[in-house]
Amino acid sequence: MADYKKSDYWRQKAHKEGYPARSVYKLKEIDEKYGLLKNPLSGAFRILDLGAAPGSWSLYVLRKMAAMKKGTLVSADLSPLSREYDNGLFDNGNFFFIQGDITAAQTCKTILSKSPYSAIISDAAPSTTGNHTVDAARSLEIASAVVNYAENALEPGGMLALKVFQGGDSADLLKRIKMLFETAKSFKPQACRGESVETYFIGLRKK
Repeated sequence: MADYKKSDYWRQKAHKEGYPARSVYKLKEIDEKYGLLKNPLSGAFRILDLGAAPGSWSLYVLRKMAAMKKGTLVSADLSPLSREYDNGLFDNGNFFFIQGDITAAQTCKTILSKSPYSAIISDAAPSTTGNHTVDAARSLEIASAVVNYAENALEPGGMLALKVFQGGDSADLLKRIKMLFETAKSFKPQACRGESVETYFIGLRKK
């Protein structure tokens, strides 16, 4: 029961502060703890948000960009973004939304055409079946695709944060991230549900 209250708290807080989903507080905690979205050395503040719908992470980034008065955001998802809370931010000329499967060749080509990125973030998750083995395997497939983008589209010194369901070969994926970045960590934000198998892999300063 306590965890349901926790879930309700984060959801209500998100709506009160103008975000469609509680997931924004996961990104906020990661950003504040690891400096994920800090001004990059290159000066080109260009972020890629994979699996962006309903749009909480994109809104967080766009509001941060508005405060900095700089930056470009590219977001992609199979589903459209919610327009309930954006107040026109999704119409910003520095925001590009790509509706499509991030593992599909055409979507990948479009995303790569706007690279390099100074940070790649992903809260993407598969439609769950209730079978942990199946769900973990599907999550790992998405997470691996996100790491592929980090290999091919992230600038040196760039940052990465992605969601993955624990289990299966997720430990091998973290090893792969450790090869790509100076520092790699697994981190579970406070806004995650207690019973959730989700965690986040963080890559700091791409080699």
